[in-house]
Amino acid sequence: MAQPALSQRTEIPIEKLQVTACKIQTDAPESDGTFEWNATTIVIVEVFGAGTKGLGYTYADTSTALLIRDHLSHLVIGRDAMDVPSAWNIMVHSIRNLGRPGIASMAIAAVDIALWDLKAHALQLPLASLLGKFRESVPAYGSGGFTSYSLQKLQQQLGNWASTGMRFVKMKIGRDPAQDIERVRAAREAIGSNTELFVDANGAYERKQAASFAHKFRELGVTWFEEPVSSDDLDGLRMVRESAPSEMEIAAGEYGYDTVYFQRMLDAEAVDVLQADATRCAGITGFFEAASLCKAHPISLSVHTAPTIHSNICCSVQACVRHIEYFHDHERIEHLLFDGAAGPSKGDLYPNMSEPGMGIVLKHADANRYKV
Repeated sequence: MAQPALSQRTEIPIEKLQVTACKIQTDAPESDGTFEWNATTIVIVEVFGAGTKGLGYTYADTSTALLIRDHLSHLVIGRDAMDVPSAWNIMVHSIRNLGRPGIASMAIAAVDIALWDLKAHALQLPLASLLGKFRESVPAYGSGGFTSYSLQKLQQQLGNWASTGMRFVKMKIGRDPAQDIERVRAAREAIGSNTELFVDANGAYERKQAASFAHKFRELGVTWFEEPVSSDDLDGLRMVRESAPSEMEIAAGEYGYDTVYFQRMLDAEAVDVLQADATRCAGITGFFEAASLCKAHPISLSVHTAPTIHSNICCSVQACVRHIEYFHDHERIEHLLFDGAAGPSKGDLYPNMSEPGMGIVLKHADANRYKV
């Protein structure tokens, strides 16, 4: 018996959800101003319905996978794949006693992204088309330059990105402030004068220390100072922003998990550019809430990591999206585990418009090698 056309369907039930956690070692020891790591865990969700499937993921702990398997999966299975916001609301309501920030929001993010991808697959649409494509591409910036790198490795990585046409690159600072000026100077020498240089302290500095460094970094052509102090210190962020050179933008927001967090940061006038991450702020549905705040204030939005996901959704955001972070760890993992992972072309990331959904396919055999 012939299947009815999708346009005749009133509902597409979500039939199954699978979750996998993979832990992948870094290609070298890595650190920033406040943290050290040697591996990254990615939690991958696949949802099935209408003879197809959707894919979503987040960069989080293995406990996130357990929360999805033991709690969230039962909430979405059987629901209508066409009604993603309804499933999102149910998931958000269900974690009331667990707390919205952190693991719970990242778990919701992986499922929400997979549900949007499933809907796009069911309708045979690229995800950007389903969401309403607003722009053709978004600039990317190369991000790495870890404090664990030697000067030679720092220069090689940032210089390579600049040579490929990236107009912006970012490095980590703050672990050893006495060495930061030398490291920033070495980075500037490697990328030349036509590439913008960003620095990220990950909250390592004290307020006045950060304000002082802002002026020293500006002499080396730094135009972006990310988390000069802790992102929880809104008064400190505002103080650094007000005292920094006018050509330098202060940014924070990557640890935002809900709309209230972003609203407080904007109300405090703590940043020049807000950061958000769909893999942390409860998925595409939550990300669009953050983007709406940026449009309303108005303030520019910069997108934190997970370049393959964000390249497929940011072209549908009507707020001013400044750029997407092409983070070394994530782009490496995404190319390792997914066919069709995003890569920049002349410094920009483009959504995949030739395939339904995000246009990526999980390489199960490769993922199984890293499964935990």
